[in-house]
Amino acid sequence: MLLRLPTSVSEAQECLAEGAVPVGGATLVWAAWQRDGFPELAMSLRELPEATALEPEALGAAVLLHRIDERVPEVLRRAAGSVGTGAVRRTATVGGNLVGSTLRCLLPAALVLDARATVLGPDRAYETDLAEVIAKRHLLLGLRWRTPIASGYRKEPAAAGGPPPLVVATAVHADGEGRPLLRVAVRDGYEVVGGSAPCEAGADEAVGALEGTDLGGLPSGARDVMREQVAGILDPLAGR
Repeated sequence: MLLRLPTSVSEAQECLAEGAVPVGGATLVWAAWQRDGFPELAMSLRELPEATALEPEALGAAVLLHRIDERVPEVLRRAAGSVGTGAVRRTATVGGNLVGSTLRCLLPAALVLDARATVLGPDRAYETDLAEVIAKRHLLLGLRWRTPIASGYRKEPAAAGGPPPLVVATAVHADGEGRPLLRVAVRDGYEVVGGSAPCEAGADEAVGALEGTDLGGLPSGARDVMREQVAGILDPLAGR
């Protein structure tokens, strides 16, 4: 297998045109390659500046999960820190987790940050939303967002080999008029649902409003965890 390491977007497009298979840490495909055979040509984005950003409002797709630190919001940092083992986090990438994985542990965090994705198409790099990235499995270059007022993340314990653990991600943003807006995303099983609600009046009113979104269709146990997490992020803000 020949591995190409493009250093520009145009070079990466050339690699794709030549049939290169995009890889990050290959944690999700290595076993299949050993079984079925390795591709002739692969491409890693680890030398591409657009894919290696690690900033307060940007994260590249080639960044290894173990490198995600205090430069990004808490919800994203904690989501990355909860993925697999230390060995996995030292190899797995942001793009692999969001696009290549069925668990998509970073997706709830990215959703509550209202993150926009930059992807590489056949003709150009362009910005799109996360729903399109997941549905069409685009080649992700990176994410951008606005810094939230506050954020939080909770991952419930789960038995090894069992269903995916419940995840609740939260973030508070200022809306267009400067009022606080709460965003919540929940992974229940393999599905991720989200919603938003004004939160000036406190946690109870915000949770009531969230019940009218897709989050209201969650099982009662998941909604209980969501309520606790919403209170955990809004109550400290009310005391400021």
